[in-house]
Amino acid sequence: MTPRKPMLDPDHPMFSKAWVRWVTTVAPLAWGGAELWNGNAFWGVLFVAAGVYAGWKLLIYKP
Repeated sequence: MTPRKPMLDPDHPMFSKAWVRWVTTVAPLAWGGAELWNGNAFWGVLFVAAGVYAGWKLLIYKP
């Protein structure tokens, strides 16, 4: 059985630049805000949760 890959790997070379980490965090948060503004609660909460998760994994959490 192969090991599971993480959903968002902060050690991936794509995330070596800080601006990529920030864009990966802020873009879903902004999209979620737009969805909430337009009254689409399901998609808004989904995208805000994705942005919060990305921010936690890429900006805050350091194992």
